[in-house]
Amino acid sequence: MTTEKMNIQEILKILTDSGIEPNEANVELKLLLEHFANYGTKDIILGKKLTAEKLELVKEKALLRAKTRQPIQHITGFADFMGEKFIVNPSVLIPRDETEILVRKAIEVINNNNFKMALDVGTGSGCIACMVAKYTDCRIIGLDISSDALNTALDNASRLNLFNKAIFRKSDIFSNVKPGETFDIIISNPPYIPPCEKEKIQAEVKFDPEIALFTKDEKGLEFYEKITREASAILNKDGYLMFELGIGQSFEIKSLMEQNGFGDIEIIKDLAGIDRVISGKYL
Repeated sequence: MTTEKMNIQEILKILTDSGIEPNEANVELKLLLEHFANYGTKDIILGKKLTAEKLELVKEKALLRAKTRQPIQHITGFADFMGEKFIVNPSVLIPRDETEILVRKAIEVINNNNFKMALDVGTGSGCIACMVAKYTDCRIIGLDISSDALNTALDNASRLNLFNKAIFRKSDIFSNVKPGETFDIIISNPPYIPPCEKEKIQAEVKFDPEIALFTKDEKGLEFYEKITREASAILNKDGYLMFELGIGQSFEIKSLMEQNGFGDIEIIKDLAGIDRVISGKYL
């Protein structure tokens, strides 16, 4: 075995020894090699050599990941989402695969109904707003209470050349929706983890901003209730409301939506069979 291969194996071992599952460790090593050494699968096939300096830098980043359990996305500064790289940092929630289900459903509904105006509540990195803007003819406004999150969302929209289609505004839920503004669809992946779950979450999740994760109420329904109650005032007739769901919340949120004038409710499961997205039409 060459010294270089031995070194790559050593770096992999740093990750797995820290408790990172082997398949995940392999993916993370690939990300570290690509980001910090510009060394990808093609280079491995071609037998391209890595310099000692680059290997040392990758090893240093792997040690940081292993010791702190800081998410790999914070170490590289980027997260993959629906085929794009999004800038991420401690001020925004790292985009997750489950959120793709929400975005794909939103894109389907928007395109099927030829919707023109959308609202993303709690936009964070802007990943939902940017992908809706990219794959539809809809203009979307992303709202967030955090100025740092909004700056990140703007950077992401700029990277994807979506300046006029995805726009961002500081707002506490609907507080900064302008008089007379109405929307065809409201999309949200709100905070939904109750405070009692705080001690049980993964070490990596603790690096996400608390404001994007936790509610103040014990059921994790606080934001669903506020958004659902107030949505009708700014939704056009036959407009849609769509949420990502926390585990075990679908029944209560479906009931909440029905009580507030929504029908044609659809619940979509994720790959693990968990109710993950809810969609309803304002009748």
